[in-house]
Order: sequence, then structure tokens, then C-alpha cells
Amino acid sequence: MAESQLNVLIIGGGGREHAIAIAVSKSNRLGKLYCAPGNAGTAAIATNLEVDTSDHEAVIASVKANQIDFTIVGPEAPLCAGIVDRFNDEGLCAFGPTQAAARLEGDKAFAKNLMTQALVPTAEARTFDNLDRAKEYIATRDTPQVVKAAGLAAGKGVIVCEEPFEALLAVEEIMGKGKFGDAGKTVIVEERLKGPEISLLALIDDRTMYVLETAQDYKRLSDNDEGPNTGGMGSVSPSPHATDELLVQVQRDIIIPTLDGLRREGAVYRGVLYVGLMLTAAGPKVLEFNCRFGDPETQAVLPRLKSDLLELLHACATGRLEETEIEWDQRSAVCVVMASGGYPSKYSIGKPIEGLNSAFSDTVAVYHAGTQSHPPVTRTSGGRVLSVTALGENASAAQSKAYEAIGKIKFDGATYRSDIAANM
Repeated sequence: MAESQLNVLIIGGGGREHAIAIAVSKSNRLGKLYCAPGNAGTAAIATNLEVDTSDHEAVIASVKANQIDFTIVGPEAPLCAGIVDRFNDEGLCAFGPTQAAARLEGDKAFAKNLMTQALVPTAEARTFDNLDRAKEYIATRDTPQVVKAAGLAAGKGVIVCEEPFEALLAVEEIMGKGKFGDAGKTVIVEERLKGPEISLLALIDDRTMYVLETAQDYKRLSDNDEGPNTGGMGSVSPSPHATDELLVQVQRDIIIPTLDGLRREGAVYRGVLYVGLMLTAAGPKVLEFNCRFGDPETQAVLPRLKSDLLELLHACATGRLEETEIEWDQRSAVCVVMASGGYPSKYSIGKPIEGLNSAFSDTVAVYHAGTQSHPPVTRTSGGRVLSVTALGENASAAQSKAYEAIGKIKFDGATYRSDIAANM
């Protein structure tokens, strides 16, 4: 018997959500597709709903009014605020972890403590909610440190310090001057790890775990990994550092102990788990956990997915993941983010974007993030504006196609890195 069609809502309005929407739109099981709030890109393939996604009751009401069967929650903020719990209370189906499980991302102090108790390899760290004590501790360090806001800071709450004294300035910015607001009331000060980074995504339900194709993220604003941290300026999939042995080790030594630790806290994880890793000389160590698809990793990983994403996510949300199979395109994908001038600090919006249609091809996709539709013009509306992703037989070929496509797109102040996937 044919499976019933699903009316689907995707919560979020970034490049990640546009990539998810495009993948979901290809499913034979899809009925109607909605996005909230969406962007100019999702408007072309879905109905954008004007609903405040931080107002869970308004979202629930919209889901019921539009007869939505399945909701995919993209960003971390609603997940950490417990939106999936409210869906569960109403008997509605949603993809994403509960609030208790999402603490892995929403509370870095909680995550660090859980990793320590579960013997998950991670950087040596201390947690502080007092500025003077944080400074006293940093003054005893003679190696580079990383300072992290414990709460949600839109992917920007990490300051990597080249010298110990820079960590003193960082905690003063975060705790003393409130650089990240309430998210920085508690900070983590940890040793700076060295080695290549790798991003790993895994679909998890009560009984099954599928590790997806790997990616490598480029967090720094400028070429050669210089400048401030951002939400991500590009990505490549697969990571050149991924091996079958590494993936087995990460599942055994990191993911499974972490999930067991959550269970001891009374939380069962169901959804996608993002593991940010540093491949150190002592082995892989956790940099961070996220409770959702990464951005812009998703824009590099999903174009390589040949299986039905809607079926995979629905099966995961309903505890049927073991019934599915995942097939991948063996080509490489390179994603380059085009951002507004001034990002991640102050930037202007409302700039008209030209050349969008000319950039598309059978191997190139342009995912909208900070865009709004003002027919007949699409304008910028955020810091990260577009993610341009290309497929190629290898990373070098994909990179060439991505930058060729970027050359066709114009908006005032556009900035992007020129070294995504270089030297691979």
C-alpha cells in the first residue's frame, strides 16, 4: 500500500532551511510545503508563513490551521526553547530533539560536564560565571586558550585566542561588556586544540544511528582562516580527513557515550546530532555539539544525498529509522557563502541582488539565506545572504564551478572567502 502524502512545515529562514526545502520538495511523499518564515528562495517552492517562530503557540495554531502533518525544525533557538516538547504535548509530529536533549547545544557548560562524566574526549576546560575568577584562572595559563559563551550566540560565541592575554580581553568583552548578552553570563575557558577540523552529522532515533556524509566548515571570515568567527563562510563534503576507521571511532568513543550520558540525565535524543571535531595528535576531540543540521554544512551535504530526505527525517521522528536506507552521490560538493559587507558586525541590508538565475546549472545550486523578495527584485536582508554550492568529480572541480557561479552574482558590498576547499 502506498504511503500517505505529508503536508510539511520547515521552521527557519536560512540557507540550511532552503537546502532542506529543496531536498524535501523532491519527495514523492510531499503534499504541500510550507516554510516559516522562509526567505525569497523558499518562496519559489513553498508557501512562506508569516508566523513568529519564537511564539510556539502561534506555530502550533498555524500547523493545525494548515493541516500540517510533519514539521522540521531547522534552527537551534526553537529547539532549545522546547518547541518539540510542545508538539509532542499536542500529539503533533516534529523532527528535532526535546529541550532536555537540546541542552547539548544550548548549554555548553552542561555539555562539557556531561562529556567529562562520560569520558568523551574533549579539550580541558573550566566553567565560570564570575568575571574575576575567570581572569584569575586565565592568568595561570601559559598556552593559547579558547573562550566560549555558554549559551546560544548564533554560532558566533567563540573567541579563539592566539596568546593567553587575549583570553583576558575575551572574557572582559563577553562577561564584562556583554558582547553576547545573556548567552555570555557563563563562559567556558578551554585549551586551544590543534589539528584539522571535521563536521559530522548523525540521524538518531531510539534504536538506530545513521552517520551521514562528513563535511569541513570554514568558520573564520577571511582567507587563510583569519578574521573573526562567523556562522560559517563555506564548507566542503566529504571531508578529506574522514576515514571509515575514524567514523567507527567517533561513534564508539564519542556519540554513544554522549547519548548514554543524556539518558542518565533523563533525556533520549531523537533528531540530527552535529559533532564538531578536532583531529588532534591524541585522536579526535569534541569542539562542540549542535542539536540540528549545521549551516553551511547542510548546503554541502544534502546535494550529495540521493535518498528521500523527507522519508528519512519522518522515519527518524517516528522511530522507524532502521527501516530506511541512505544512498549518496560519490561526487564532492563545495559551498561558498556570500555575505553582506561588514558581517559579522554591522552591515547594511536591502541591496538588490543580480545574476541569481544565471548562476544555476545542473551541478550548481544557490541557496538563499538573508534574502527577501520584492518583485521583480530580490534584496539582501541578513549577514549571510547566499550559499552557492557546486558538485564536481572532486573538490577541486566543485570549487571551480562554485566560484564560476559566484562570479555571476552581484550585490553591493558582497564578500566571500576565495579559499574554500583550497589545497585539497
